[in-house]
Amino acid sequence: MMECPITELMNKDECEQWIEEHFHPEGLKCPRCSAGRDQAHIFRETRKSKLTVYRCNVCQQPYNLYSRTVFEQRHLTPQQVVLLLRGILKGEPANTLAAELDLNYKTVLKIRRDLHRNAIRLQPKTPLPDAQTETDEMFQNAGEKRG
Repeated sequence: MMECPITELMNKDECEQWIEEHFHPEGLKCPRCSAGRDQAHIFRETRKSKLTVYRCNVCQQPYNLYSRTVFEQRHLTPQQVVLLLRGILKGEPANTLAAELDLNYKTVLKIRRDLHRNAIRLQPKTPLPDAQTETDEMFQNAGEKRG
């Protein structure tokens, strides 16, 4: 069986831009004092994920693109993050994603559960205002376990 290193086919800078746009829509900021990236300096680069680590000039807190996300303290490359999110949203099995992205199966499961928990937490608690609801307006999780 031929293996295709799919993460090597993606542009790291474009993946970082996509992650920042979706996980830090107001821009990357210091997690401690909320100072913008313009008030920080490049501190170093992480070994495995190759992320730029910034150090805040205001409070000296180091941070990177994954700070305050479910990917914090995980050593995934930006390409792995983008492809993992895509696979999870498409409903691909964890073992398939782990093999394709060269990740541990348990890591994929943990990230999937963390994302799922966040999605549930962020769901609005108010009922839909319409008297009738179309099926494409409903949130349904067929895999939810019965309590």
